[in-house]
Amino acid sequence: MKSYILPAVRVLFVFTLLTGIIYPVTMTLLSLVIFPHQANGSMIENDGKIIGSELIGQSFESEKYFHSRPSAIHYNPIPSGGTNWGPTDKRMADSVKARRERYIERNNLPAGTKVPNEILFASSSGVDPHIPPEAALMQVHRISRARGLDTGSIKILVERFIEPEQFGLFGDPRVNVVILNLALDEELH
Repeated sequence: MKSYILPAVRVLFVFTLLTGIIYPVTMTLLSLVIFPHQANGSMIENDGKIIGSELIGQSFESEKYFHSRPSAIHYNPIPSGGTNWGPTDKRMADSVKARRERYIERNNLPAGTKVPNEILFASSSGVDPHIPPEAALMQVHRISRARGLDTGSIKILVERFIEPEQFGLFGDPRVNVVILNLALDEELH
């Protein structure tokens, strides 16, 4: 029995050391050197103060800002997750209907406007900071009225902040609402 246990304990110790200490510490140090911004949470600073992360959405309710994708957890990254409502759940259907009506009303869009799914459904993480470019462009007139700015300058700002597919292959073009709203405040008072 001793001939089996002692080697097993040694292997456990070696792999614990390798995979539990050496590998994580090495990867952390490498990422801090190679990708310092990302390794430190992709934090967004404004006047020397951290105001959020590029990776975590925030709620914007004012008519002067682009509105984010809905969140089932109110953008709190600690309990990250969705509602777990299935496609046959009446609460899901009611929620989508209410979000569609509110979006159309708030943005003064024609009744039959097709609203992008990302505006109707919360993301599975609940903290997604991105919306499709079409969803951002649908909000331009509301923001223009609220800020007293021409729509052209706001559209140009949106187009400037459109991120392409990941590596040109994965996903769809998107706009980070947190970064876009920060630029809106900085560039188009």
